Amino acid sequence: MRIEVAEQNPRVATIRIDRPKLNPLDSRVQAELKQAAQHVTGDDGLRAVVLYGGPVAFAAGADIKEMAQLSYTDMVRRSGALQDSFTAIARIPKPVIAAVTGFALGGGCELALCADLRVAAVDAKFGQPEIKLGLIPGAGGTQRLARLVGPARAKDLVFTGRMVGGEEALRIGLVDRVLAPQQVYPNALAWAAELAAGPAFALRAAKEAIDRGLETDLATGLEIERAQFAGLFATPDRATGMRSFIEHGPGKALFD
Repeated sequence: MRIEVAEQNPRVATIRIDRPKLNPLDSRVQAELKQAAQHVTGDDGLRAVVLYGGPVAFAAGADIKEMAQLSYTDMVRRSGALQDSFTAIARIPKPVIAAVTGFALGGGCELALCADLRVAAVDAKFGQPEIKLGLIPGAGGTQRLARLVGPARAKDLVFTGRMVGGEEALRIGLVDRVLAPQQVYPNALAWAAELAAGPAFALRAAKEAIDRGLETDLATGLEIERAQFAGLFATPDRATGMRSFIEHGPGKALFD
């Protein structure tokens, strides 16, 4: 696991999963994911994040050889840490884009679900094959997947354990863009750079309002939105954006 800051844009960081051969997400990698999330969260100079596993695989799931040795009591102790590492990625208060080439299976698919946006290769493979091991997804697959693609499509993928390619993933709403494999990471970096130029406080508020709102009823969600909206009137983002609009017209503000 390493964090790479883009040479062309120091506001964009890549969390690079790098464990041969297919980036299995063992307990060490899970801990490193949490540490990476904490690092990019705490660095105010970083304004957007790309998750990337390299050209061969985003992440091909859990380390089954490691998991096969675990008992029920082992997993009771460790499952919380597993979910915590993924939740740390999901709660990075900045735009996060997953750049998916190759396999994103099991925990790899669940990790991609923690991003705000997903760019995938046309030949990428997504899936939650845990059912074929006599298990269910344990890092958010039954929850984030259903919220993203709807319960019926989530049940299809979880019940069958089948894989879907890039085009089907786009069609069901699992990913947002599908490109040739060699274009995926550059496109994700460019998209992240575009978002990194935006108002950091407003982007953070938007992400929190949407994510927290999905976890509650409409009335509570609207109250979360109202509080975030009002709070932005105390930020330099709002002052910069409105001053630029009045002086130069819409869409021309340059945010610090």
